[in-house]
Amino acid sequence: MSARRDATLLFAGYALSELAFRFAQIALPLVVLRTTGSVAATGLVGGASGIPALLSPWWARGLRQRIASGRGLALTQVAEAAALAMVPLLAWAHLMNVVTLAAAGLALGSAQTLSAPGLMALFADVGDRLGPGRAVTLLTWQDGVRRTTMLLGPAIGGVAVALDWTLQALWFESLMLLLSALLALPVRGSCLDDVGQAAAAPAIRDVLVGRADIARGWVMRGTSCLTWFAFTIGTSVIGADRGRPGLYFAAGMTGYGVGSLAGTAVASAVVRRYAPMTVARSAWVVGGLAWIGMAAWTTPVGVAACAGIGGGFVVVGIAAVNRSITDAGAGPVRRALMGGQSVVVNATSSAGLLAGAPLIGVIGARPTLVGTGVLTALAALAGPRLRLRRLEPAGGAPLVPDVGRPEAALPSRT
Repeated sequence: MSARRDATLLFAGYALSELAFRFAQIALPLVVLRTTGSVAATGLVGGASGIPALLSPWWARGLRQRIASGRGLALTQVAEAAALAMVPLLAWAHLMNVVTLAAAGLALGSAQTLSAPGLMALFADVGDRLGPGRAVTLLTWQDGVRRTTMLLGPAIGGVAVALDWTLQALWFESLMLLLSALLALPVRGSCLDDVGQAAAAPAIRDVLVGRADIARGWVMRGTSCLTWFAFTIGTSVIGADRGRPGLYFAAGMTGYGVGSLAGTAVASAVVRRYAPMTVARSAWVVGGLAWIGMAAWTTPVGVAACAGIGGGFVVVGIAAVNRSITDAGAGPVRRALMGGQSVVVNATSSAGLLAGAPLIGVIGARPTLVGTGVLTALAALAGPRLRLRRLEPAGGAPLVPDVGRPEAALPSRT
């Protein structure tokens, strides 16, 4: 099968599953609330699903190396579909409670911890087969598909809720995941998968040695994820305080989505032309300034405009970090780095959401937007200058060689 056809299959499956995920996100808390009557229980599945990702450096190290082709990815997506189907099944059987919801969340999180970075690594592997520099292009457009579903999915979800199809929405997402797995089955990974599988599964820390720029990129991206709450929660609070609940959040998300798609269109060309650290630093400085702009220009138009600018530049920053990862190697090294990036994103996003609401309650939405904007910009300015000596061996050679490349697989003669 050609690399182009493999890419088409991956994109088709990813688009279907992401679109279903977006409107199931709306249905899930409503199903839980209706069944249990507990507001606190609505966050159990999402909260519990984050735990396996945080613990993944200890349990997923070897498993993530098995997702080297479409067959490995399909297995994780089937497991993800089964875990998601537990919620409507529990509701139907009248067995939904704190324990069963937490168990469903842990099962879902375990599958997602493997499938998300595995899919990114597989996109990059297929991109390698398409030609030089195409790995980061596919990853950029994968992110573009995700952001497109962020615009379309909630609207479809709203229709499903209005028609009282909440349980059906969850069943539909499970079905779409199964279809995505079916599409992924024939996809071939890197032509060097056999070489990669012969190597020991490297730890995330080991693959970072000699690749300190990736760690610096994670500092910038992690700070951006940490401060994301200021936008989502902050705009909701501003709207409620001004008697227009939902309007500011909707305007901001629409602007962010449109800006993200515009950024996707130019990101690949930008990151191929300029040094990744320069691009990432510039992108997140502007992203931080956009958060400050939302605090200063608090009208629906102002929030949408600033969010659009931030969304466009953040996409470019993410593409720059992904280029650093794809340039670092293929095979086990790339899969370990994708897994590490997934841990960073999940950990910082969860921490931001946990601490964000109380912070906004104490100091207010606008000061929080200003503070998080300043933090994001400062992290972007300082990140590329961080001296990570423990990740920089003498001579700059990586501790874990890139076993995904033919020359790295040859026995050393020195």
